[in-house]
Amino acid sequence: MGKSRTKRFKRPQFSPTGDCQAEAAANGTEGEEDDEPAAELLEKLQHPSAEVRECACAGLARLVQQRPALPGLARRDAVRRLGPLLLDPSLAVRETAAGALRNLSACGGFEVCDDMVTKDIMTPLVALLKECSAGLDSNEMSPQEKKDQNRNSIENIANEAMNVLWNICECSSRAVSIFNKEGCLEIVLKYLSRFSTNVDLAISVAYCLQTVTEDNPELLNSFTAPALHVLESAMLSPVSSMDYILLKTLVAGTVWNLKDIIPSKSQAEIINAILKILSEVLEVDAGEIVIQMKEAETQRLKAATETEEIQENANGDNLIEDDEMEEIPHKRKVRRKTFISDLLPPTDKELREAIALLTAQQTALEIIVNMCCSEDPSDDEWEELSSSDESDAFMENSFSECGGQLLSPLCLSHEVHTAFTNYLIPKKIFEKTAFPNSIAVDLCSRSPTWKSLVRKMNTIQCRALVCLQSLVSLLDVDHLGGAAALQTLAQHLSQLLFSQPDFAKHVDFLEAISSALRALLQTMASKNISQTIGCFLLEVATKDPSLVVAGEALDALFDVFADGKEAERASIQIKLLSALKEFQPVFKTKGLTSLQQRCWPWLQSTEVLTGAGRFLPRWLTHMAVGRRPHSSLFDSAET
Repeated sequence: MGKSRTKRFKRPQFSPTGDCQAEAAANGTEGEEDDEPAAELLEKLQHPSAEVRECACAGLARLVQQRPALPGLARRDAVRRLGPLLLDPSLAVRETAAGALRNLSACGGFEVCDDMVTKDIMTPLVALLKECSAGLDSNEMSPQEKKDQNRNSIENIANEAMNVLWNICECSSRAVSIFNKEGCLEIVLKYLSRFSTNVDLAISVAYCLQTVTEDNPELLNSFTAPALHVLESAMLSPVSSMDYILLKTLVAGTVWNLKDIIPSKSQAEIINAILKILSEVLEVDAGEIVIQMKEAETQRLKAATETEEIQENANGDNLIEDDEMEEIPHKRKVRRKTFISDLLPPTDKELREAIALLTAQQTALEIIVNMCCSEDPSDDEWEELSSSDESDAFMENSFSECGGQLLSPLCLSHEVHTAFTNYLIPKKIFEKTAFPNSIAVDLCSRSPTWKSLVRKMNTIQCRALVCLQSLVSLLDVDHLGGAAALQTLAQHLSQLLFSQPDFAKHVDFLEAISSALRALLQTMASKNISQTIGCFLLEVATKDPSLVVAGEALDALFDVFADGKEAERASIQIKLLSALKEFQPVFKTKGLTSLQQRCWPWLQSTEVLTGAGRFLPRWLTHMAVGRRPHSSLFDSAET
């Protein structure tokens, strides 16, 4: 069978205002060379008026979302111009400057973030975080008048700055090194400790902590008992709102990253606490919550509109005006001047709660996958293995030693295995592999502001399928419910595959369900459940519209029925030989059509057709005389 590895997840790049490329298409033309807006805004950053500087930062925050504008901003050294404004005398300017850098780091990607580190953005950013921390401490002692206003401003600035730090550390190892060196851990933990009064700031910190604690032994040594207590307090918070669900999930991920420094006597307790949180997150029916939140938003907006109309009717046709102001036409709204709201994600309460839940569920599934493959080879090791002349022999030995589980590093500790079972993690993951609630999808699709949630719901399904792949690979058949449960699972995955007519357009779904199927077939093959596998694979190979999936099914068939008396009996019972002879010309025609039309994925289609075209006839000949070749589909392309 082909090489495979269990996927580990890292956080995808966060865009604070949505899909940057989509906004670029809507707001600017590709390849546009006009730098005038950027030049004008950057020039205003030096204006003596704080209000002008604030306005310029807000304009840049919108401009950086247009990808064609990024090269011009880089040429004009936007980062070096914005950086000093993080320490501007005006709190409003600090906040908008941090917001602009947040958008730049989110929309610019890895290269832009690395360039920001090169241009020393970390120096003013760390200084700002330290000042905000000191400001929050001193603000507790300040006079009551202005106390609340100052605290809110400082916390808002800290939240923006934390998001900049999070994005940059996600993309740059140099930024993580600076985080370690400058003692940022103590600062961000102080912010996290305020989770009961500012959950938004705490969530930003939790995102950042989950990033910087991954594969960072230097930082792990900095975690003291009080630091661990802060994490414990946040993780065990009794509040059950969607924001707190997300916070607790992120902190649980951070604590898992710290497992190497947790005393062995506390390991079982901590692992139970982590998986209890993940179990509770996954138990929530996200589709129903989305429907409820959308209905609540509709009712709230309807009530607000009715109230507004009543007030307007009571006030007459014109709004009250000052003597020095011109008349304002009927129904024209006077909007409070603000810029920060333009930089942040949607602030509608219901939408925020729905997004928080979906993000928490996706994060929970990613943590579970990472728990299953915590000993996985590094990317460099995998590349070295894949290119090695000895890789085929290594793969064959690994398959034998792992009882049919291909290159499986998935050896859970007793504590994790027990917690998985106690909290019904396999069952809850299985439930998440179903397609998203069709009513929720329909409601979100018809609302521009909710439309992005459809992608989030689909992503959760794909993550659940990858989770399923890991669990099927590492758990005993008995813990999965026995042979009958495996057959039910095969039917479930088959229904998913065939009930999605345009699934081939969804790359993530195809990859996830293919991985889950491969893991299931490996497990079933190792338990000699040949007849069930054969029927399932034949159905996939002969009915699936995707050449790649059909090729994978054929590849698996060749392996499952390669040798053994039980395999031979099963092949006769399901009439494998006659079915494949009948399918051979159909497969060849499908492959040639795919190549002529250059259908996605064209390169994979070429490999499948080349391998199957040579090996399938040979395999059928060997079957007819009772001898089966031991090569795999793709290996045969070289014969």
